[in-house]
Amino acid sequence: MTTTDAKTTLTGERADLLQTLATHRFFLRNTARDLTDEQAGLSPTVSSLCIGGLIKHVAEGEGHWVNFILEGPSAMASGGKDWADWDEADYAAYNDKFNMQPGETLEGVLAEYDEVARRTEEIVAALPDLDASQPLPEAPWFEPGAHWSARRSLLHIIAETAQHAGHADIIREAIDGAKTMG
Repeated sequence: MTTTDAKTTLTGERADLLQTLATHRFFLRNTARDLTDEQAGLSPTVSSLCIGGLIKHVAEGEGHWVNFILEGPSAMASGGKDWADWDEADYAAYNDKFNMQPGETLEGVLAEYDEVARRTEEIVAALPDLDASQPLPEAPWFEPGAHWSARRSLLHIIAETAQHAGHADIIREAIDGAKTMG
C-alpha cells in the first residue's frame, strides 16, 4: 500500500507504480546525501552531468510527463519552437538548465523535487483511468502518430528516474567514493 496523504491509501496497480517510483526517487536522492552545494554541482566524469543537475532534470521531466497525462502534447512544448527545428544552441541552452546555477542550493533542488513528487502522487491517485491516452508531441525521437496512456507515461517516468539514479551513483562514487548501495 502507498499512502499519498492522510486521507488516501492506494492499493493495486497505482500503489505498485507509485511505490516503484518512490524507490527509484530514493536511490536518486540518496546520491546527494551529505553533499555540499559545491559537490552537488561537480562534474567529475567526462560528462557534464552533476548530481544536482540530474535531480533538476528528473524533477522537470516528471513534471512535464504528468502535465502530458493531463493536458496532452501541448504540455511538452519546447519553448515555442518545434523540436525538429532545434539547433545546437537550443540543445545547449536546454542542457545548461540541468547544471547547478549560481545561487541554487542542493536543499532547494531537493525541495522542488519533493513538490513534484507530491503533485505526481496526488494526480495519480485521482486519475479516473490509467488507460486514458494522449498523442505524443511531434519530435524526432517519437514514432509519428503514437499515443501514450497515463500508465505508459508513468512507466517512462520510472524508467527515467532509475536511469538517472544510476548516472548519479557513478558521479557520487567519482566525487568521494560513496555509493547508493553497498
